[in-house]
Amino acid sequence: MHTISVLNDLLAAPAPDGGGPHSIAQVIANITGWVMGIIAVVATMFLVIGGLRYMAAGGDPAQVEQAKGNVKSALIGYALAVLSPVMLRVLQGILGG
Repeated sequence: MHTISVLNDLLAAPAPDGGGPHSIAQVIANITGWVMGIIAVVATMFLVIGGLRYMAAGGDPAQVEQAKGNVKSALIGYALAVLSPVMLRVLQGILGG
């Protein structure tokens, strides 16, 4: 119930330019921005953890592999953050929006 009222408030709030209410496209664009930011923060966290693990590995092959896995996960996260707007536009084009 609370989520519905928050969405109604978002849609009924005046647009930043002083015009009418936000359109669905503006709300989706705002949500996309938030999601991209969250993905980038999580990817940065994985990159930092991977770097710290690599420095603390001390030559242990298992630790080095875990660090490499963290760095690969970070790179995948950055790719998702960068490509998410493109993927949304393609999906919007397929659905005819």
